[in-house]
Amino acid sequence: MVPNPPPDPASAGQLRTAYLSHLRVERRLSAHTEKSYARDLTLLLQLAATQPLTALSPHDIRRYISTLHGRGLSGRSLGRALSAWRGFFDYLARDHGFRHNPCADVRPPKSPRKLPHALTPDAAAQLMQPSGDDFLALRDHALLELFYSSGLRLSELAGLDVADVNRTDRTVTVTGKGAKTRLVPVGSKALEALERWLAGRAAAAGGAPALFVTRAGKRLSGRSIEARVSLRARQLGLADSVHPHVLRHSFASHVLQSSGDLRAVQDMLGHASITSTQVYTHLDFQHLARIYDAAHPRARRKS
Repeated sequence: MVPNPPPDPASAGQLRTAYLSHLRVERRLSAHTEKSYARDLTLLLQLAATQPLTALSPHDIRRYISTLHGRGLSGRSLGRALSAWRGFFDYLARDHGFRHNPCADVRPPKSPRKLPHALTPDAAAQLMQPSGDDFLALRDHALLELFYSSGLRLSELAGLDVADVNRTDRTVTVTGKGAKTRLVPVGSKALEALERWLAGRAAAAGGAPALFVTRAGKRLSGRSIEARVSLRARQLGLADSVHPHVLRHSFASHVLQSSGDLRAVQDMLGHASITSTQVYTHLDFQHLARIYDAAHPRARRKS
């Protein structure tokens, strides 16, 4: 029987760098996701201090999780960190001769599940109202409509090119997490807004491929898109905090309320697991519960 190879002698910092390179080059994760992994792995190395990675045990990992929990990290944040550490040790076992994964059987503490915030259909309709016919108004109206029509992530919308929109098929080709592409339908109102925007965009964009551009013809950044969405909500006096992910949540919740088709919503959102989409069934139940409370004779409160 061939013995296990000895662990790679590289330092913990070098192994961290090699893993982040693996995530970027081989798994093609986004810069945002890579940054999150880097932050979680830095925490691990700080907690381990001078202790070699090969010597870490499940007891050590539980102690680190307890330490971070004591610093105020939520169950969700701890779960993300554990997932990053687990993937790191899996990689070390595969490529660097490590013999075990100390994170394999460690679970983070649970925290109350926070439901995503969604706009009411009336508030969403108010946000979709055109605000004018100048360059900024046309652009902002089109990106708001596309957010709500297709349930895109902020990074997905910011990365869209004009060529990604198929006006004949009424679809948009989206590049999501892990560089995976999916085809998402675009509603008629969003298509109308895009048509008006593309006509107004031509003068500024020149030959730029980006769908949403600045007056100088440069691709509109995610941060700028977020600021424009928030500004429009404030202009309308919407009480709720509105950001791009609220529009994605609103899309998912409203489609699910209308269709009840969880699998279709999963496909349109680009969720790898149905578990991620099931959170919207809780929102749907809340909606049904409100209707029940208002309509059922046995549910009404006596005045």
